[in-house]
Amino acid sequence: MTGSSVVPQRAYPHGGLSRHPNLPVGERLRVLLVEDDEGDAFLVGELLAETRSAIDLLVATSLNQARQQIAGVDCVLLDLGLPDAEGLDGLRQVLAMSTGAAVCVLTGRQDERLGVDAVAEGAQDYLVKGQVDGVLLTRALRYAVERKRADENARRLREIELRQAESARLERGLLPQPLMDTDQVAVHTFYRPGRHAALIGGDFYDVVQTTPDRVDLIIGDVCGHGVDEAALGVELRVAWRALVLARVPDDEVLPALEQVLMSERRAREIFATVATVRLDLAANRATFRLAGHPPPLLLADGRAVPVPATGGLVLGVRPRPPVAFDLTFDTEDWSLLLYTDGLIEGRVGEGTDRLDVPGLGDLVTDPRAGVVPLAELPGWLVSRAEELNGGPLADDVAMLLVSRGGGR
Repeated sequence: MTGSSVVPQRAYPHGGLSRHPNLPVGERLRVLLVEDDEGDAFLVGELLAETRSAIDLLVATSLNQARQQIAGVDCVLLDLGLPDAEGLDGLRQVLAMSTGAAVCVLTGRQDERLGVDAVAEGAQDYLVKGQVDGVLLTRALRYAVERKRADENARRLREIELRQAESARLERGLLPQPLMDTDQVAVHTFYRPGRHAALIGGDFYDVVQTTPDRVDLIIGDVCGHGVDEAALGVELRVAWRALVLARVPDDEVLPALEQVLMSERRAREIFATVATVRLDLAANRATFRLAGHPPPLLLADGRAVPVPATGGLVLGVRPRPPVAFDLTFDTEDWSLLLYTDGLIEGRVGEGTDRLDVPGLGDLVTDPRAGVVPLAELPGWLVSRAEELNGGPLADDVAMLLVSRGGGR
């Protein structure tokens, strides 16, 4: 459609500019009509005015004018025959500039194929001049705006889901895969972050076998529960694995790990507790080093006792190498349970008592635990701790259960 008149860039004096009695101000729509024929523009304004549509109508006679007026509009009503654009090319340009606005095509062309193509390009509706009244036009505009909002919400939700999926894949990739091929011992792990909807937290663990008879284990806990602490935990685990694989002398591993902690932490008050174990399978012996971490439990002969290793200082406070403690196992059937304090800090009953290490030992020696397969024991312990706590445990929980022979 062509026209010789030029419509000034202004709000059209029709289209229900007076407040609709049944709608709040926030429900009014701003519609930009891109139409070069003044008669058709006038008719659109009249159709909207007669239905008291609560629509504020702006008019642009070209795409160039539309670019200057499109900010803040809810819907663009577009004629496909304009001085500076024709057909679907004009629609594509409007879609590119409209961002969050809905776009409806209003044209004199009774071409069903063109309408299908327009909707396929991204228009919310295709209307033919002379075939719509005020009620139908108003309804089409409002429906178009709601469809656009729904599409935008769906798009944002999809983007959030994709980001969450990417984060989950990344977090799963950061969880350790034990580097071990021996069948002399079995390792069972448990990991659950305290941070809602997270896959990793500040706790970390790892297992590395460097020779046929040597297996190294670590479990640690970075203070805090946020993503920074989770990232730092991953850095410490990766650094420890690199140090072990590089055959750094045992007494130098944790001091080197402390250097990593102190250089990478976001604040000076951040510290970490760590427990390491070196298993000498040929000698049936273990060497423990604790840096402020709760002692592992030794399960053997139906008992569960804490390993009497010196506790040592946490990493990141005052550098001091932990004291090594050697333990020779009396039997070929034993397990070592390494855990973080999130497991033992839960309450017992309604008082202020905590589960603590003795309480964990009681859980492990409970007759009901004796029938639980070793692979399922860490999860069972968490369930029992939560029962005693009266609800979920607040902190991250990580566990390593390494077993030889019957395991207990």
